[in-house]
Amino acid sequence: MSETRLDAAHAAMQADLEDDAARLAFYGALADAELFVLLSDEPAGPGAISPEILDLEGERFALVFDREERLSDFAKAPVPYAALPGRAIAGMLAEQKIGLGLNLGVAPSSILIPAEAMGWLTRALAQTPVQTQGAIRSILPADAGARALLPALREKLASAGALGGRAWLACAEFADGSTGPLLGLSGIPKESRDRLAHAAQEALTFSGAGTTLTTLFVSPGSGPEAELAATGREIPLPRPSAPTIPARPARRAPPGADPDKPPILK
Repeated sequence: MSETRLDAAHAAMQADLEDDAARLAFYGALADAELFVLLSDEPAGPGAISPEILDLEGERFALVFDREERLSDFAKAPVPYAALPGRAIAGMLAEQKIGLGLNLGVAPSSILIPAEAMGWLTRALAQTPVQTQGAIRSILPADAGARALLPALREKLASAGALGGRAWLACAEFADGSTGPLLGLSGIPKESRDRLAHAAQEALTFSGAGTTLTTLFVSPGSGPEAELAATGREIPLPRPSAPTIPARPARRAPPGADPDKPPILK
């Protein structure tokens, strides 16, 4: 069985338990993953699930796996389960003060995560993105600190490319003289802006950069977009592929229409 993103993130975290960036990356991978929750009963209805709970010395843990095969290896029999994003599971468990048992005994990423950590993850995911920080005096090239955000932003903003948008990473100088990383997004529909701003905030939160990222939405063809394009570093985003139109079969001429090809006789 091939390694999962959570396996890799867990290994990096375990290699150096004092590495805050590796630990944050693990929590980010956990939030993004689709996870399979072992249930005690079949769901009573949409959103009404009862996780199987493991009780260890007074602490409770829901049993969760990042692959269906791993859940099957653990259960050794058909069992009810639900597939949910890690961020949704964290919120559900934090509210009930339940920890998370990930891939217990069936993968290298086997780990018990206490309820307090589920609470921290839920609060981290709820952080409000900064979309303005006073007037921007000027746009500057991205410095080393800003460039460190590129891999996480490229992954988090992939859907912006599908919307036909563009993204640049730069630094901004604000009216009060302060500076900080600036994410510029162009061509993003208004209804998608909050979602992408939150995605950018998550990239910052789990990068360990310890700074503030300001998100600026601009219009295509505008002066601010031109300034971002000239000064910032464009973040390559996947573009939507053009739909494939099947070729129409060539119409066959009726028998006898071509004087050089006599009709076929059957």
